[in-house]
Amino acid sequence: MSNELVTLHTTTWCPFCQKLVAALDSAGIPYTNIDVEDNPDAGEWVKSVNNGNRVVPTVLYSDGSHATNPPAKQVIRRYEELSSSRNK
Repeated sequence: MSNELVTLHTTTWCPFCQKLVAALDSAGIPYTNIDVEDNPDAGEWVKSVNNGNRVVPTVLYSDGSHATNPPAKQVIRRYEELSSSRNK
C-alpha cells in the first residue's frame, strides 16, 4: 500500500490514463502510479471494483474510496480534501 493520498491504476497504452497523468503532473499533485500490465494483483483489484472489468484509469484514495476514469478536476479536489484532513 502506498503512502500517497492518490494511487493511479493505469496502462501505458491508455489515452485516458495519459490525459489524467498529464493533468495531475501539471497541477503538481503527487501520486503513485501502478501499471496493471506489470502488476497482476493491481489488475485484479481494478477488476474487483469494476464489476469484473479491468477499466483504467481507476484511482484509489488513501481513505479506501475509489473512482473509475474520473476527470482530473475530481481527483485534484479529492486530493485536496484528503490532504487537508491529514494535516488537521
